[in-house]
Amino acid sequence: MSDSLLPWPEEDFSAYGPVEAQPLGKVQHYVGRVMERNWRSIPHVTHHDDVDVTDFERRRREWNGAHPERRRTLLPVLCKAVVAALAAFPRFNASLAADGKTLYLKRYYHVGFAVDVPQGLLVPVVRDCDRKSLDEIAAEIAALTEKARGRGLSVAEMSGGCFTISSLGHIGGTVFTPIVNAPEVAILGVTRIKERFLPDAEGRPVLRQLLPLSLSYDHRVVNGADAARFVRFLGEWLADFRFS
Repeated sequence: MSDSLLPWPEEDFSAYGPVEAQPLGKVQHYVGRVMERNWRSIPHVTHHDDVDVTDFERRRREWNGAHPERRRTLLPVLCKAVVAALAAFPRFNASLAADGKTLYLKRYYHVGFAVDVPQGLLVPVVRDCDRKSLDEIAAEIAALTEKARGRGLSVAEMSGGCFTISSLGHIGGTVFTPIVNAPEVAILGVTRIKERFLPDAEGRPVLRQLLPLSLSYDHRVVNGADAARFVRFLGEWLADFRFS
């Protein structure tokens, strides 16, 4: 802790009522230290936007109805969308050196995804998402998630990521501010799809499905306009995407 900060308040909480002391746990303690370092070291900005996924969701439902044995979920598709966005905006696929003077642009596409486990938060990495099909990415996500929840995930399987996706869509929420997973320079937060009435070309209200996206980024590397373009690119990519 920096000497310029006030010391952490120490209190006897039992003086106010019954308490139970529990150890934080090794994984959560480590994750907490990493998050504190990232939050303090990176000048964070978060860009929030809603992207229209009405047509995307309709096509996804049609696909799942016709192919129940190969059902599509959002996360593997988002991995492919992120790869396309990283290729279009190379500064997002980069890492800043510790001295802040050198930017390493990556020519590979390894996408991490946050997994909520009882011990804390883990981020497995799917490598070479640009070279893998949706089925391959989905199978790898399922396998890595199972290993994470079974305490079988190795350090190597959580290393080398270019960009991280943190999805709370299965739980809820509207927007949030994910912390950048250093040494990456950006992370995408995803929450539950919501329905809103929006005007069509003639001004008539039409029910649309909107996907809230929250892009946190390192402002030393990424500017706000590029963050807005990155999220808009994701929305346009999803709108054009066809399942196969």
